[in-house]
Amino acid sequence: MTTEDAYTAAEVDAAVQALSDPDRFGHAQEIVTHAAPGLQRVLGSALQAGGWFGEAHEAQLQQVAQTDDETERIRAIHALVAEETRLAMLVGVSVGFELARELAARRDTNSQGSQS
Repeated sequence: MTTEDAYTAAEVDAAVQALSDPDRFGHAQEIVTHAAPGLQRVLGSALQAGGWFGEAHEAQLQQVAQTDDETERIRAIHALVAEETRLAMLVGVSVGFELARELAARRDTNSQGSQS
């Protein structure tokens, strides 16, 4: 990442605040819906490569499933789902950043090629 591609904390905070406007998501939802199958494969591959769905994950599932106390089992399921959601969100945002960079790079390459 070059210095001009780096974001300050203030820029990220302002961008996150701007995302609270529901009208901002219309086009994004259309694009993500279109790209969902491919993005799902990328996300799954990234989570798998990061070890999040390997043997440790399977061991956690087994441990939760075999918990005798129903209250504790439900608490553990909630905790596991919350952790998986956080991980998927973090990886998903990373994939989104890279997708935006790839789209911008292709747009730049195409616009430079059409100017020649």
